[in-house]
Amino acid sequence: MSARLQEEGHEILLTREPGGTRAGERIRDLLQHAPEGEGLTAEAEVLLFTASRAQLVREQIIPAIERGVYVIADRFLDSTTVYQGVARGLDAPSVAAINRFAVGECMPDITFLLDLDVREGRRRVSERSAGDEDRMERESDAFFEKVRRGYLDLAEREPERFIVIDAMNTPDQVGREIWNYLGD
Repeated sequence: MSARLQEEGHEILLTREPGGTRAGERIRDLLQHAPEGEGLTAEAEVLLFTASRAQLVREQIIPAIERGVYVIADRFLDSTTVYQGVARGLDAPSVAAINRFAVGECMPDITFLLDLDVREGRRRVSERSAGDEDRMERESDAFFEKVRRGYLDLAEREPERFIVIDAMNTPDQVGREIWNYLGD
């Protein structure tokens, strides 16, 4: 998608979460790979994810938007809403308040939710990671069923922002469907 936007003459910023800044990349390592990240409480986890996001928003995203750059984020505050709020069972109003504090007024114009059956998602992660899954990827199927349901519920509550796409389709089909929404 980013390549196609660039071909059309648009400047693009691709971001990832956690990460995207020097501080964010250190937090990413702690959350995903460092032994010190094992056993984090849900509360510590939500604060670390949103700390990384707060830095990313202010250091990368807002300056890019101010320059007229298209920002494509592979994750954003919805991940915290769902992973830490729904799947980890943290209080939804508290998670929402932490998210608002982290991002301020910086909200996505559109969110593409690539919906995928948990079993197929597991297969793809296993194939991609060659058995070297990170801390989050090692969570149970029940955890990821909560994540999937949480995302679908969020998309249902915010249909003006979310576009749900069947990720069982080929990457080309998914890309065409996204482009069709962007092209309108």
